[in-house]
Amino acid sequence: MSFITYLIKGISLGSVYSIIALGYTMVYGIAKMLNFAHGDVIMIGGYIIFITMSSMGMNPAVAVLASIVCCAALGVTIEKIAYKPLRKASSLAVLITAIGVSYLLQNVALLIFGADSKSFTSVISIPALKLAGDKLTISGETLITIPACIIIMVSLSIFIKKSRTGRAMLAVSEDKDAAVLMGVNVSKTIAITFAIGSSLAAVASALMFSAYPSLSSTSGSMPGIKAFVAAVFGGIGSIPGAMLGGILLGVIEILSRAYISSQLADAIVFVILIIVLLVKPTGILGKKMHEKV
Repeated sequence: MSFITYLIKGISLGSVYSIIALGYTMVYGIAKMLNFAHGDVIMIGGYIIFITMSSMGMNPAVAVLASIVCCAALGVTIEKIAYKPLRKASSLAVLITAIGVSYLLQNVALLIFGADSKSFTSVISIPALKLAGDKLTISGETLITIPACIIIMVSLSIFIKKSRTGRAMLAVSEDKDAAVLMGVNVSKTIAITFAIGSSLAAVASALMFSAYPSLSSTSGSMPGIKAFVAAVFGGIGSIPGAMLGGILLGVIEILSRAYISSQLADAIVFVILIIVLLVKPTGILGKKMHEKV
């Protein structure tokens, strides 16, 4: 039963990575930007839930909703102030700016909330499920996280393919100049993309900190990096690829911690990523991009 337990934990952790990776893959696929501040938006979302529940006494559902709204607004603000002026700048300039925004969010959180880790109260009150004569226990967080990941991925895929805004996003991702000629408001579309990606970060923060209840100013950094790895692993720009990459990453990490070494688990994850990219540079579900010259 231990292998099945680890496998379920890996899928649960991978589902969180998948939700975070969806934010990365949307922003990159549509705006062609790597938003490395995305992980820190997760941290901000966690603090919003923590404050609204502990200090304001809000219901967990209301606290998560408040976090989603605040993170969406934060994402739009970051895009407007930091990234919008750099749309025609080099990728290096955007990357440096993203790193700067990341450190800014971390230090603002450090000044406001202090350096001590906070004990996060789970927003999920579902009891654990016991199977096989109590030999297999599935936590309430896992029972919510895995279905939530599937629902989010399916809903996002339908939204992109069927809605008017989603089709505008596809048009912008293909060719911004042509999209403008077709009447698409590129600035509005990119802002909506950042809002959706940051909203997903808030959902991920609720699920992640409920399962791993330690919150600090740097809590979003490593999950953000791993989610980016998951997006690249699955094929950045692909929504199903982000989900597949996240789940594979979570399973590999948990099994590595259980059977090889907890200290080497992160290194093993990155080694496997390198091997996959050497064999298939676009990722598992990624497609080759043809650039105009």
